[in-house]
Order: sequence, then C-alpha cells, then structure tokens
Amino acid sequence: MAISLTLPTIQNWSCHNCGGCCRQHAIEVTEEERQRILSQGWTANDGTPTGDALIERHAGPPWAKRYRLAHQADGACVFLNEQGLCRIHAKFGEAAKPLACRIYPYAFHPAGKQVTVSLRFSCPSVVANRGHSMKQNADEIKQLTRAVVPEGHERTPPPVLSKRQRVDWPDLLRVIDAIDATLAPANMPIGIKLQQTLFWLNLVEQSRFDKLSGTRLTEFLDIIRQAATEEIPLAQTAECPTPLTRMQFRLLTAQYARKDTAADLSAGWRGRWKLFRAATTFARGVGNAVPLQPIFREVPFDALDQPFGFPAESEELWTRYFRVKVQGLHFCGPAYYDVPLVEGFQNLALIFPATLWIARWLAASQNRTRLTHEDVSQALTISDHHHGYSPIFGSFGFRRRVSTLAQMGEIPNLIRWYAT
Repeated sequence: MAISLTLPTIQNWSCHNCGGCCRQHAIEVTEEERQRILSQGWTANDGTPTGDALIERHAGPPWAKRYRLAHQADGACVFLNEQGLCRIHAKFGEAAKPLACRIYPYAFHPAGKQVTVSLRFSCPSVVANRGHSMKQNADEIKQLTRAVVPEGHERTPPPVLSKRQRVDWPDLLRVIDAIDATLAPANMPIGIKLQQTLFWLNLVEQSRFDKLSGTRLTEFLDIIRQAATEEIPLAQTAECPTPLTRMQFRLLTAQYARKDTAADLSAGWRGRWKLFRAATTFARGVGNAVPLQPIFREVPFDALDQPFGFPAESEELWTRYFRVKVQGLHFCGPAYYDVPLVEGFQNLALIFPATLWIARWLAASQNRTRLTHEDVSQALTISDHHHGYSPIFGSFGFRRRVSTLAQMGEIPNLIRWYAT
C-alpha cells in the first residue's frame, strides 16, 4: 500500500555536517544493526575501537539486551571523525548507518490514512531553515517512511482529544487545522497566537462532542477561535509570576536546559548527585543558577527575571517551529508520551517561555542583558533536543507540574513575562 505523506512545506532542511547530532544523542541499535556493524571489519587504522568496543550494552535483562553505539570520552559517537563526519557513511554509504541516524531530524506519525512528517529543532540547520524544501526531499522522506512506519498504520487510533473526550481522525485533524490556522498569521506576535490557542483549547476541553462533528465541529471551532481573538488583547502587560509559579517553572526549565549525552548518562552516582544538587538549587531559586552544561556559567536567578527583550527576527522562527510541530502531530499521542491533545499543546506552549529563559541564561553568561536572535536559536536547539525523547517529560511528576501551571492559569502569563 502506498503511503500518503503530509509534509511541513514551510520548512527547509539539508544536512550541513555540523556533527551536532553525533555528539548529543545516544543511538540505540537493533540486533541486526549490531551484527552488521561488527561484521564491517573496523580496525585501529580506521580510527575506531575494534570488535565489541564499537557497541555497548546499556539496558535490558540478559535475555533481552539493548545496545547502543559506543562513545568517545567527550560524548561523541565512536564513528564521528575529526572532520565531523560519520565513518560508517564515508566507508559504506548512508544505507549502512543505523536507522536512527538515517531518520534524524525527521519524525513520522500516523494520522489516519496519512503519515505526517515533523522535524527536530535540535538540529541547527532545521532552526536556520537551511537547505532543500520538503518537496525536494520528498523521495528521500518516502524511503525513510517505508522503513519506519509499520503496515496497517491507518488503523492507529487517534490521540485522545482531552481527558474527557475522544474523537475520530477526521475530527481530530479538524482541531489540528484550527490550531495551525491560529498560529499561521505572520503579522501577529507568536505570544498572542499561543495565548489565543490556549484560550480556545480550554473551551474545547470543557465541551462535549457527542453530537458535534464534521462541519458542525468546524463551525464551533471557528466561533471559539473568534472569541479568542476578542478575549486576548494585542496590547498586554505582563505580571511577575507568583513565587510558586516561578518555582514550578524553574524546575520545568531545568529539565530542558540539562545535557544528557551518553557521557552524561554514564556519569554514575556523581552525575546523579550533581543533578540532585542542581534540582535543589533551582527549586529554591536563591543565589546563582548552577550551570547544567558547559555553555552556561553561574548567573544570579534574579538577573534572569529581568526584561531581556524579544528579537523581532525570532518571530518567524517561533511561528515555523510551532506550526511544524502541530502539523506533524509532534506534541501529543504516540509522538509525546500518549498525552491528550490539549495537555500536549500546554506542554508545547511552555517550550516558548522555557526556551526564552534559557536564551537569557546564554546571554547573561556573556554579560549581556539583551537577547539576540542567535541566543534564541541556540536555546531552541537545547530545549527541543528533549521534546518527546527524554523519558522524564512523560513522567507523572513532570506532567503534574504542567497540569498545575495550566490549572492555575499561569501558562499565558509565563508566555507574556518571558517575552518582555
């Protein structure tokens, strides 16, 4: 059966060999991939370890071992050479690499009869919108889709709409289209568009759809979207978040700001103790923010709550980011810990203030008090590295933190406060 793709046509991408993905991701391999790599005959002359030192066991019981590519002392993949290129690719071609390496930065998600395509903004070329259009990449994407998407994908049930509601694929995609339409206008600040979406999704969460579907659902969505434009003013004044809100937000943001390369994950009890001390510091919010990776330095928490401005050129990046995630269903259901659509968008919206907080930290680490577009771009590669891929974000504790901020009505204010 031919697979029908929905591509994010507003996004461009080509690999520019920065090597970033080979330095920050732990690549799990299947048993077939493990055997293939071990049989490729790597020697010391290739600049790699040999034999079993190429691949390490990292999880699973003895009868179901799980393996990943080994890493160099600095956390880089063992196959990354001095020029930032993959040795497997150079010696045997792209098809010889593990599937996880070939897929990045694409993400594929069933959507009824369609398969949606999203991208990971942990890749600097995705953030910069550099490279070929998705239409030009369509043949490559289709080949990858066949390798990733299982037969019968069209039978995958849609994500739950909210804790109270489940709708079929056509109606869920109507909600997705309405979110995308709210985010699309280029002449409106992204913070306003996020607040409008949160407003009317809150109404969706409170509504019942037993007899509301098809064109009637579309009409209902149009009505509440219009209500959101009237309710959310363009001219806004941000209020300083409450101490409880700031504590919850700092702990959430610390998860996005941390580094979890293979080297970090293998740091043992010392690494866990370091993270525990950092979490305690972020919970208190007193004194200096403890650097969670080398690009940060100690900066007073109070300094990061001062206005840093918002670069006008970052508007396009943020609109593109959210639309790619929404169009690709890269924020709910199987793509995001099986959370309902409404909760998933609350998580997604929080990336905005969290990333701006991280961008402030980057700027303050260089003794600056104004954000640049480069700060925002770099911060987004850091935060989106985790989105949907770090298990902690699907944990009860993290989801409870997001739920608390949503129930307190604090997510819109966090968006306003950190965009100032």
